[in-house]
Amino acid sequence: MSDSMDRVLSGASWAEFCDRLKAAGEVILRPEAPATEIDRAEGWRYLSRLTRIGLEMLLECADPQFPAFYSASHATAKIGADNPDNLYLNATVDGAREYRLTGTRGTVHYLSFASRVNRYAIDGTMLETGALDAEQLVYNADGSFEIYLGGERRHANWLPMTPDTNFVIVRQTFLDRKAERPAELSIECLDATGWPAPLSAEVLDRRLQAVAAFVNGTAKTFADWSLLFRAAPNRLEPQDQQRYQRAGGDPAIYYLHGYWELAPDEALVIDTVVPDCVHWNLQLDNYWMESLDYRYQPAHVNKHSARYNTDGSVTVVIAARDVGVGNFLTTAGHHCGTLLLRWVRADHHPLPRCRVVRLDELAGSSLV
Repeated sequence: MSDSMDRVLSGASWAEFCDRLKAAGEVILRPEAPATEIDRAEGWRYLSRLTRIGLEMLLECADPQFPAFYSASHATAKIGADNPDNLYLNATVDGAREYRLTGTRGTVHYLSFASRVNRYAIDGTMLETGALDAEQLVYNADGSFEIYLGGERRHANWLPMTPDTNFVIVRQTFLDRKAERPAELSIECLDATGWPAPLSAEVLDRRLQAVAAFVNGTAKTFADWSLLFRAAPNRLEPQDQQRYQRAGGDPAIYYLHGYWELAPDEALVIDTVVPDCVHWNLQLDNYWMESLDYRYQPAHVNKHSARYNTDGSVTVVIAARDVGVGNFLTTAGHHCGTLLLRWVRADHHPLPRCRVVRLDELAGSSLV
């Protein structure tokens, strides 16, 4: 009997999986992490969400011969300042194989494809091995398209991969979710034959270990980031973009991460000029770098939804309550957290002016 067979039949594989998930709780209990009711509750929920993502990514959808798109970040499962304007689609691939992605464009504002080496379960990195966006595609007469992944280089609609590539990510970015129609996509491995093999003890054991490693590694990576940003609270300063590219960021995006910390009677006011760009947004996140619940409350503002000042600049007010000035984002019961400003394909990357003011001083002011 193989070691994996013995571990699965005896229950040791499952017990170890549960023990490693339990160990991930050490990240939530770090001494520097906020110990308030909401931050702790969201921290434990965060681990449950990472577990859901990990099971989908590394167990259910982990066969590169029979790939399927799933979403690794969405409204109720979030990683690393997930973009409220995005529909993320992901698929597991094998860089030694060739794939065909087919779809229709839809009307979504921004659509991009990237191949990656997903090492979140190992060292928190996700290096890019190829990139393609909707503007580079050649379309059929009916608006449909095909993209080939890996294999021999093609003149059009080709997404490169390397032997280490194991992950494909599709970003669909909306200006207005209610008005735009997302692309419809599917993916297939061109040399797959037959049906998926029955689940074996070796596969289950290996994949459960990978899921546990993913939960631990991802939680640690972004808790480390929050601690890093905390060193300069309530400011948005120049940052090393390579850090974000190594973690899977889009090279077309300039990221400005920050940390906010406010008393109930304070507001963080952010003023910025707006560059010529394809898209921009500013979002508020909790300490665990999850976007706040943008489905029901003002947790982000973007190029379409923002109210602009007369000179074309934007003022964002982050506070516990809305005093009727600027573009209001709610702290939603938190006293601290992280935030992110994205400039997408911008002609320059302005640094906003950030200042903390008393809420009662804002009421009735113009801010400009």
